[in-house]
Amino acid sequence: MQDLAGKTAFVTGGASGIGLALGRAFAEAGVNVMLADIEEATLALAVEDLEASGANVRGIACDVADAASVDAAAQATFSAFGNVHVVCNNAGVAAGANLDDISLESWRWVLDVNVMGVVHGVRAFLPHMRAHGEGGHIVNTASMAGLQSGAGFSPYAASKYAVVSMSEGLAKQLAPLGLGVSVLCPSFVRTRIGDSGRNRQDRYGPPVKPAPGSDAARVSTWIADQLNNGIDPAGLAARTLEAIRTNELYVFTHPDWYWEVDERFAAIEAAMAKWASR
Repeated sequence: MQDLAGKTAFVTGGASGIGLALGRAFAEAGVNVMLADIEEATLALAVEDLEASGANVRGIACDVADAASVDAAAQATFSAFGNVHVVCNNAGVAAGANLDDISLESWRWVLDVNVMGVVHGVRAFLPHMRAHGEGGHIVNTASMAGLQSGAGFSPYAASKYAVVSMSEGLAKQLAPLGLGVSVLCPSFVRTRIGDSGRNRQDRYGPPVKPAPGSDAARVSTWIADQLNNGIDPAGLAARTLEAIRTNELYVFTHPDWYWEVDERFAAIEAAMAKWASR
C-alpha cells in the first residue's frame, strides 16, 4: 500500500507504547485512526493528544482477549470511518515468575491476549477487507522472543513464536488477494509492557509478583532496565509504515540481536544435516 493518505487504520494497544506510536505515525501520514485499548482513561488522553495535532482519530474500549469486544470495536470503526485498510494487532502482555511458579491463569492470560488477540483481530476485519477490494495490510506485533529462546519456558515467548508463525502463514494466503502482512519483531522498546499486570482482567486472577531476591525478581529488574533503555517506539512505528508501503513481511529493529537468531538456525541446520547423513 504505497499511498496511505485517506485510508483507515485500526490499532489495538493504542493508548500507549508501540500502539500509540503507530497511531501517531498513521495520523501524520494522513490516515484515519481508531485506537483500541482496555485502559480507558489512558486511551482518552491518547485520543485527546492526537486530536490536538489535527488527527482524525477515535478511541474505543476493547479487550482483545474477548472476541465479542473485538467484533464490537470493528463495527464501531466501520461506523466511524467506513472501510478499514490497515489492522494492527498490537496489544500484548507479559507475565514473569520462576519456572515452577508460572500459574495456569498467567499462561491463559498471556496466550489469550497475545495469540487469541491476533486471531480475533484477523477474524473481525479480514472478511471486510476482502469485500471492499481496496487493498490492505495486517500488522501483527511479535518480538525477537518469537525467533529465539532467550526468554526460556515462558508464556510470552510461546505466544510470540505463535504470532510469527501465524503471520508467515497468513502472508502466503493473503498475497493472492492483494493484502499484505507484516510481523514486528523488535527487541526492547521503551514501553510499559513490564507493568502489563495493571490491565490484567479479573477472570485471570491477580498478577503474581516474584519473591524478593528470587531469580525471577532479578530477571524482572533486568527487563525493566532494558525496557527503560530500549528504542523509542516512534522508530519502530516509522519502520512499520515503511514495511506496509513496501509489503515487507519481517520488521526488525535490533540488528545486534542477529547472533541469537543465527545461533538457533545454525543448531537446527546441524540437527537436520545429522539426520540426513544417516
